[in-house]
Amino acid sequence: MLNIPLALTYDDVLLLPKKSEIVSRRDVDTSTRLTRNISLRIPLISANMDTVTESQMAIAMALKGGIGVIHRFLDQETQVREVIKVKRKQHIVIDHPFTISPWATLGELKNKIAELNCNGFLVTDKENNLVGIVSRRDTDFITDDSILIESMMTPKTKLIVASPDITPEQARQVFRLNKVEKLPLVDADFKVKGLITQKDILIYGNNETAKDAKGRLLVGAAVGAGDDFMERAQALIAAEADVIVIDIAHGHSLNELNAIYKIKEKFPQVELIGGNIATAQGALDLINAGVDAVKVGIGPGSICTTRITTGFGVPQLSAIFNIASVCQRHQVPLIADGGIKQPADVVKALAAGADTVMIGGQFAGTAEAPGPVITYQGRQYKISRGMASLTAALSRPNAKESIQQITPEGIEARVPYRGSVTNIIDQYVGGLRSGMSYGNAKKIDDLRDCQFIRITEASRVESGSHDNEIL
Repeated sequence: MLNIPLALTYDDVLLLPKKSEIVSRRDVDTSTRLTRNISLRIPLISANMDTVTESQMAIAMALKGGIGVIHRFLDQETQVREVIKVKRKQHIVIDHPFTISPWATLGELKNKIAELNCNGFLVTDKENNLVGIVSRRDTDFITDDSILIESMMTPKTKLIVASPDITPEQARQVFRLNKVEKLPLVDADFKVKGLITQKDILIYGNNETAKDAKGRLLVGAAVGAGDDFMERAQALIAAEADVIVIDIAHGHSLNELNAIYKIKEKFPQVELIGGNIATAQGALDLINAGVDAVKVGIGPGSICTTRITTGFGVPQLSAIFNIASVCQRHQVPLIADGGIKQPADVVKALAAGADTVMIGGQFAGTAEAPGPVITYQGRQYKISRGMASLTAALSRPNAKESIQQITPEGIEARVPYRGSVTNIIDQYVGGLRSGMSYGNAKKIDDLRDCQFIRITEASRVESGSHDNEIL
């Protein structure tokens, strides 16, 4: 018992300020690695929880330079659709543009507009030859739903088209000179090979967003380690999810290791994140199995009760410390998942050795998180719940356990409604930039040279606002 080690979390420490050569916090570089081969502009990830990340959150995260991970508690088809929504939000070239037959009716077009949330379609024949374009401008004053598309569309003779090898700058010139909104890409036989839109060209070159090689927003998706994980992983990879997260409560297990082996064997090119773990040996085993990043955190989340239910876990700062050396030795990024209450916690996690930070609770109350805003006693809230909570377990697709068989390791809670997640991201990135300036850290790796000090409970009270009536 005398050899029981001490373990610490974020509130137990502070960082020593250093002489700084940084003139402005705008001068620091917040970019980092998510996995071996994927980089982000900011080190923030929205958690793969059903009250945090679906397509709307993932889009907002990527536009700000981070990434969201679509949770796995959807049926497979719906999860794939959420990934596709993100990938189609912003791009240079749409590889598979939406099309409609010239012999379809206006009624069918209206159904496709509602289903796909798209106002314009390329019109193609059975051999995928471009014959025209139809949009709402062509249909706004037509009331007969039986009219065929070919009688309303703009025919190909009036279209501006381009070769599939056109560059973004050349496309920009075409849009500027011709005042068109859509530029179909066709081969010599007029077969459709893609589409560029004016909107995408206008935002092309924004270096603040997290983009793939085709200029599309980055997005991750989670799978479990149960019966359908291979089928689900294959579908998500086909939908071009940039990274797959194996999401189980105890990542240092044979279930997870077997899932890693099988996914990597069939899809060696996929970027794979494993977790959650809390020990150096757990990280080493996942890395040897083939993961491209490890997710660290057993029980630190605001709605997680694993530690008080099972007695197992490691305070988050110590867990990061213990695992960081293994990850750095193997050049595998570390994701600190859970326990983030304020911007300073992000700075401390990165200084301890994390490359990115996954956040759930702080994002759960935002407009982009799934679920409605509710009003309780005159105040607005959203619902957050742990993915091992009772209601989450009961609502999973193909749930096999009855209510009597479930031992919850999470809770359901109201969280204050916080408006757009972009406000929270800006607050956290602003705190990170300021923290980097206090530590003379021009880039995130430099934070690891900062020194931690342990503090007392009195020091923790002193660190916050005190002896005031807050307005």
